[in-house]
Amino acid sequence: MKEERPAHTLDDLLLLMQRLRDPVCGCPWDLKQTYETIAPSTLEEAYEVVDAIERGDYLHLKEELGDLLFQAIFYSQLAAEQNLFRFGDVVDTLVAKLIRRHPHVFPNGDLYSGKTDNALEEREVKQNWEAIKSAEREHKGLTGTLADIPRALPSLTRAAKLQKRAAQVGFDWSDVSGVMQKLTEELDELQHAMSQQTSQEIEDELGDVLFTCVNLARHLKVDPETALRKANTKFTARFDYMEKEAAQEGLTLVQLTPPELDKRWNDAKAGELKYPPNNQTVP
Repeated sequence: MKEERPAHTLDDLLLLMQRLRDPVCGCPWDLKQTYETIAPSTLEEAYEVVDAIERGDYLHLKEELGDLLFQAIFYSQLAAEQNLFRFGDVVDTLVAKLIRRHPHVFPNGDLYSGKTDNALEEREVKQNWEAIKSAEREHKGLTGTLADIPRALPSLTRAAKLQKRAAQVGFDWSDVSGVMQKLTEELDELQHAMSQQTSQEIEDELGDVLFTCVNLARHLKVDPETALRKANTKFTARFDYMEKEAAQEGLTLVQLTPPELDKRWNDAKAGELKYPPNNQTVP
């Protein structure tokens, strides 16, 4: 009977990364990589983690989390080769930061200290979290309210973070009706720009419309990135349905007239569970 091998550990992963980057007998591909060349893969792996969660594919999630962890290991190896920091420093910095940001759990600033009896409401926890982050920004010399919101974030996500941060200093509508009024105003301005046929102004006004839609999502307590991903999934399911139904009749969509396409789209909305993407149900 074949013996089961012992489970690999984090130390094994670190050793594997070192061997992949060994200048003599490492992997040629891994040796060519830099921070910049693997950054796109990091984004891709993060999205694949989210995709596995949204599809409820938790067995696959284990693999995707490993791929995302490998990104952190890779960056840390590059940094170690330049004597900047090591993976252990990454872990130490993270643990210290999380202890600092959770004083209601670690009142003595010590991971192994006793539990606190000071139970806080979620609202108070969030307020404390933001206050601590604000102090951290000041310590780093980032005095602007929006200074540390990364420019590389997806635009919808960054817009939501910008608006949330601005709201913390009072720059916000009191309720959703003000946002709806602003959205109507921005749509009117977009319509005017379209009538003038000035491409730059159209782009600017459309950007304002999208930015206001993100604000609307925030006031409705909806994550805009998640909402749009679900809309994409729903559109894909319906479009696939149309194609498959047409193919059963020996047709392609390009052969159909606009009214026929509209009818098939409405049929797809009624029967979209017949062809869910990746064998998953449609939200």
